[in-house]
Amino acid sequence: MEPSLFRFRAHIELLRPPLAAMDLAMPAASALLASYAVSGALPPLLPFLMATIGAYLAITSSYVYNDCCDIDVDRIAMPDRPLPSARLSKRDAQAWSFLLFFLSAAVALYLNPESFAALIAATVMITIYSAWAKRGTPFSWVLVGLSFGLVPFGVWLAMEPAGALKTGYGLHPASLILAAMICITDWGFTNCDASRDVAGDRKKGIPTTPATYGIPAAAKMVAFFWLIGVILSLALGLFAGLGWLYLAAASVAGGWLLWQNLDFVRNPTAQRGDRLFYQSANYRAALFAAMIIDVLLRATLGAGTL
Repeated sequence: MEPSLFRFRAHIELLRPPLAAMDLAMPAASALLASYAVSGALPPLLPFLMATIGAYLAITSSYVYNDCCDIDVDRIAMPDRPLPSARLSKRDAQAWSFLLFFLSAAVALYLNPESFAALIAATVMITIYSAWAKRGTPFSWVLVGLSFGLVPFGVWLAMEPAGALKTGYGLHPASLILAAMICITDWGFTNCDASRDVAGDRKKGIPTTPATYGIPAAAKMVAFFWLIGVILSLALGLFAGLGWLYLAAASVAGGWLLWQNLDFVRNPTAQRGDRLFYQSANYRAALFAAMIIDVLLRATLGAGTL
């Protein structure tokens, strides 16, 4: 393989391609929902695309930076990743993370300074998590949830300003429910992820919740957070004026995910945590895909037909 292609593939791998469906569907759905909930219409195409891609770049920037901070742990638990396998240098990855952040910041600042402020707040929190909190406290996941909860909130502001830094209609209740849903479910998502890395975390003395209190305790906490998240997903549909298509999908997908969480509680192993991690990502992708379809149909065909 050509060295340039080899390096290109390593850069793409840092973006976590298996999570791309979730990481693109969430901002896309947030942008559509913001416009529909406030005005009953779809957003202009260019701002929609910019907000979706900008949020994706912000999310993946945090992934890359986290990998830069976790090279020693990944050498134990995930040695095939680009950095521990030396397919890319730490300096190259840091430059890649900065470029992704710079592009996302430019998009946010162009669309709405409020969105840019949300991005800065989220970036500060996720940077503190990766650089210090993960190795300093079992409750570092609080910062991760708060940071990722600001992602759909920032996208919402890009489409529908709150009126603080740019003229808008004010905060819609659905925007806060959406942010809370992602924040709380990300607490479950992050602890599920940490359950996969218990061996490496314990060896390196990293006090994640699963490494400190054990996977069984973490599994119960993960299930609780996802239960709250599923309830919020239904509340979101009601407050945003979504129809039966979304509510049915949220109910079925939510019930399925809670069943998977129950299985994790019954079988609290790193392997089951790994499987639940990807199942949770697929659930989010499906949930936001249903939201996108519901909004598109209701906005184009009329709410009375659905």
